[in-house]
Amino acid sequence: MKDIVSREVFERFPQYIRGVIIGRGLNNDGENPKLVGLLREVEAQSVQDESLQAIKTHPRIAPWRQAYSDFGTNPNKFYCSIESLARRARRGDQLPYINTLVALFNYFSLKYIVPSGGDDLDSVDGDLCLTIAKGDEPFTPLNSDFLENPPPGEVIYVDNSKVMCRRWNWRQGDQTKLLPTTTDVAINIDCLPPVSRQEAETITGELADLVREFCGGQVTYVLLDAANNEAEV
Repeated sequence: MKDIVSREVFERFPQYIRGVIIGRGLNNDGENPKLVGLLREVEAQSVQDESLQAIKTHPRIAPWRQAYSDFGTNPNKFYCSIESLARRARRGDQLPYINTLVALFNYFSLKYIVPSGGDDLDSVDGDLCLTIAKGDEPFTPLNSDFLENPPPGEVIYVDNSKVMCRRWNWRQGDQTKLLPTTTDVAINIDCLPPVSRQEAETITGELADLVREFCGGQVTYVLLDAANNEAEV
């Protein structure tokens, strides 16, 4: 199995970097009080963070709004995942502890203001690929059985038979969602400038350590960029 960022994506977004964390043999069951505390703490920090008051122009959110516009999506209608999280936190909405892996990347996303999400590898068909939609790819939204197709030109995350995430990091598909029974996972960290390669590597390594701490198992990570756009996972 490979994780791939297509050349077409890098042609449009040459400075994009994706951190990919692979965990196998994990324990994702139950609720960890320490992690709940970290999540509540970072939510409170988001409320107090003055730089998030003008959220549309935040230096780590504005590039995603521009990217969404560049591939034909209205960023005022469809928020990237980190903008959605930050808006919820600033409203005082506590994020639910769906399971440990989801809590981890939600905590991490808010801490560094970077999009992050994950997929259950046991539900993936073939390779994982971030690419440009042709328009006929099937997508079933999270917790739904409704089938839809992305418009041509949209950045999507797919395997050999379905879309796993639409609009780059906007909405997760249902088939590869993380469950308490998930043991094998791919977690992505999406980085656009001003996040540098050095920072992308540092924060990806930090999240890998957190996955290992809270879920055990075997955890590795790799960075994908324009010079190295695929890796065996």
